[in-house]
Amino acid sequence: MNGLTLTPVQILVGAGVLLGLCWVWRAGARRAKAAAEAARSGARLVSLAGRVLFNAGLIVAVQWVVIAHPGNRWLLFAVLGLPALFSSYALTRAMTVTTLDTSKRGGHR
Repeated sequence: MNGLTLTPVQILVGAGVLLGLCWVWRAGARRAKAAAEAARSGARLVSLAGRVLFNAGLIVAVQWVVIAHPGNRWLLFAVLGLPALFSSYALTRAMTVTTLDTSKRGGHR
């Protein structure tokens, strides 16, 4: 039978190689996770843009039908006014600046 004998230097080199492999593996995993997150972020943006365009087209189509076939003035005001209210609400919320005042523990600057 052959006995496996390793010197302390060989053990340290082996541990260093294992540590290096773990480091490279974790770095690759982080890079892959960052790439996946960037792809998801881009997909979310495209999905959001698609939904916005679809809803805008739907609103325009309904408005076009009501304007093309006049008859009821209140229906015209509702069809033109409700989307204006929704969009003004969304724009107001998007443009409103909110601050989060937090106090830091410890020393004050």
